Amino acid sequence: MTRARRILQITSYPPPRAGWGVRVQYLKRQLEEEGHRCVVLNIGSSRSLPSSEYESVLGAWDYIRKVWRFTRQGFVAHIHVNGASPKGFVLAITAELINLLGGHRPFLTFHAGVDQVYFPRPKFPILLPMYWVLFGLPRAIICNSADVKAKILEYGVNADKVFPIPAFSRQYLQSVDERLPDEIAAFYARFPHVVFCYTKIRPLFFPEVLVTGFARLASSRDDVGLILCGVAGHMEPDLWRRVQTLIADCGLSERVAIVDDLAHEAFLVALGRASLYVRTHVSDGVCSSVLEALALGIPVVASENHQRPPGVITYSPEDAEALRAAIDDVLHRRAEIVACLPRPVVQDTLAEELRLLTA
Repeated sequence: MTRARRILQITSYPPPRAGWGVRVQYLKRQLEEEGHRCVVLNIGSSRSLPSSEYESVLGAWDYIRKVWRFTRQGFVAHIHVNGASPKGFVLAITAELINLLGGHRPFLTFHAGVDQVYFPRPKFPILLPMYWVLFGLPRAIICNSADVKAKILEYGVNADKVFPIPAFSRQYLQSVDERLPDEIAAFYARFPHVVFCYTKIRPLFFPEVLVTGFARLASSRDDVGLILCGVAGHMEPDLWRRVQTLIADCGLSERVAIVDDLAHEAFLVALGRASLYVRTHVSDGVCSSVLEALALGIPVVASENHQRPPGVITYSPEDAEALRAAIDDVLHRRAEIVACLPRPVVQDTLAEELRLLTA
């Protein structure tokens, strides 16, 4: 039997709900169920809010003190980062060095896909020394696909220490008796077809393209509504003002429901009632919500990032007309598409990751 371990997850954490925060939520639960101790050091947008689910972070020195405190208590750090934020690089490398100083070799999960702001290597060769440190210090690196692993190896990383483990896991689909909030249930009741989109108000999610494409669809169909879910957290205020203005100018205020956040169980219920799911992000790699939709038998229209699973209908991320046409086509042929929709293989990837962290 594996002896009990102490794992310090350094990550963003719900609220608000987001891809890798949800993954850590499930991972923390699984670790604790198997007798390990797992503490989350929340560096996300809710980091200053007190919670029994995580340790708050109140600033740079508080972060350093807490990483050191848990390191001295015997915790091995599991640090989560992607290739989109210089601040994230600094926080990750700082935690790696502190954990090493305390006698522990940390783990690193490098999230998202093969094309990010500062990743892979050819995009920002000036950052090569930073990546050597980031990828060189951990005992193991987890990423979400073999394609991302191949890009990590371009930095000179030993292939034996990089483990492609998709974030999507069978636990994500465990059924629950969850009731939708009244306003969302009422929105579903108003429209024969609802397009569901989990998004953030950030450039790489192309929210203005989404609203423009939906406005063109709405001008020819009065039977379709759009739910924008997850807009809370990591929001760019100027972009959000432009999106709100666009919604108003296009006369879509009654056709678009804006949902700040949903617990994962409620998210699944809302997703399962949708006519189709739209995914606009381009740097997300193998996206869990796309796989969740396919597993539930919901058609998916997604921006092309060259990592979409079979059955997904793709469009160019900046082409509002292509998005409109794809949604309209799915709504016209939905029964046919659902009948032959390939379902993804649903594995227990949490167990795979847990074995790596506790071996």
